[in-house]
Parts: sequence; structure tokens; C-alpha cells
Amino acid sequence: MTDRALILDFGGVVTRTLFETHDVTERALGLAPGSLTWRGPFDTATDPLWVSMQRREITERDYWTERTREVGHLVGEDWTDMKTFVQRARGAEPELVLRPEARDAILQAKDAGIRLAILSNELDLFYGVEFRKRFPLIQLFDVIVDATYTGILKPDPRAYELALSELGLPREACVFVDDQKKNIEGAEAVSLPNVHFDVTRPAESYARALRMLGI
Repeated sequence: MTDRALILDFGGVVTRTLFETHDVTERALGLAPGSLTWRGPFDTATDPLWVSMQRREITERDYWTERTREVGHLVGEDWTDMKTFVQRARGAEPELVLRPEARDAILQAKDAGIRLAILSNELDLFYGVEFRKRFPLIQLFDVIVDATYTGILKPDPRAYELALSELGLPREACVFVDDQKKNIEGAEAVSLPNVHFDVTRPAESYARALRMLGI
């Protein structure tokens, strides 16, 4: 058994962000191409609401609540939670939301004998059990720690400790990857080696994580 592990957040790290998959969302919801124009970190000029979030004028949850409401209205429905948005937008074709760079890194790590783990705040809550079961490469993961069931959300130190316990490895033998700064700060608080994933430069972020594991 290997003595190293790559611990990945799911949304944004393993999957492409909702900003990157507007075409998938539009097709799934029957919307005309180009209906969704907000691009978040990929083009802040298109997304003043995202800018407000970055300025901490609104929370991340506020941001996605508003986007969920807007998209629901586009299809003539009243959506009140992001779970509805994610499952309706992504449930039909899970393979289309897998980040290509994630596929490459996961396969490279597995080939090198690195153990794989997911540490997510809302994997089944947002995506649904059926989505997870059909998601490409999910069977390659040795450990999945999902706060949908544990009730322990990152950046709570117990979330990271639970993942390490499930892996049975010391923290210095692991690298944790997440796109949310607060979750990286949580990892730093428990001295877990980490990479702050940049969704606009995924290949670079994955390359750094693999280098840290000696690949």
C-alpha cells in the first residue's frame, strides 16, 4: 500500500465549474445557446455579482442563491436551493463536467501508486447519489469523505482529520487541493500540505500537487 495520498475537493477541482459549462447547462435545461452570460473568475466584466462577492459585500452562498433563482426563472420555475440547479444542469451527462486536467492527474497519480481521496462539503447533497455513481473515475478513489453524511464542513479541522484517519496516513504524506481559500486556510491550520487550486489554470495547479507528491 502506498504511503502517499492526493486529497481532492470535488466541485471546481474534479469537475469544471458552472461558469465553464454554460453550454451543458443550456442544453440540459432547453435554453437557447448564449442564455447564460455570467462567467465569474473567467471574465469578471460579465459578472458584477461575482465582483461583489470577491469584495465580500455578499457571501458565496448569496451569490449562488441568486444565480439559482435567475436560472430557475429562465425555465419558468421557482428554484430555492442550489441542489436543484446542480442536479438539473448536470445530472444527465456527468462525463461532460469532468475536468480534463483532473482526469489526467487522477490517472497519473493512480499509475504512480498514489492513493486518492475526495473531501467534499456537498458531493451527494448537491450532485445526488446517482450522479456520483455514474461519474467517470469515481471507482478509482480509495476514500470519499462527504459532509452530506458526516455533517462536518470544511474548514472545520475535524473534516481534514477525518480524511486523514480514513486514509490511515500522516498529514505530511498527503496533499490537499481545493479552490476555496477558506478551505485552504483550514488545511493550513492543521498543517496539511495543500494547493490552492486556480480554476482558471487547472493544469498548473494539478502539476504542482503532483510535484509535491514526488511525481
